[in-house]
Amino acid sequence: MVHVSFYRNYGKTFKKPRRPYEKERLDAELKLVGEYGLRCKRELWRVQYALSRIRNNARNLLTLDEKNPRRIFEGEALLRRMFRYGLLDETQNKLDYVLALTVENFLERRLQTLVFKSGMAKSIHHARVLIRQKH
Repeated sequence: MVHVSFYRNYGKTFKKPRRPYEKERLDAELKLVGEYGLRCKRELWRVQYALSRIRNNARNLLTLDEKNPRRIFEGEALLRRMFRYGLLDETQNKLDYVLALTVENFLERRLQTLVFKSGMAKSIHHARVLIRQKH
């Protein structure tokens, strides 16, 4: 019998791009990786995957009728979660605002970016080192 303590969730955390050598996408990814000091493109793909799931959820809820109890309940929960993450503010209380979110909104919320923008680190890469060394 398998022990429950050894159970591990092997759910998807990122999604590889369909076309591996698409010039425009490669350039855009490289720019974001450099700007936000990501270690590898998988970190970017992880954020893109999380955003795509959130936007898909919002898109599915928008197809339902406005008075539908599922849309009201799940829509409010989604908006609350986005507010708690710091991606939306109180005035943005519609699902359309969730569809307007971008990868940059997520990357701006990372600790590494916040440390660099606050001036504690000399560069975005230095911020990563400071976090790693637990300063």
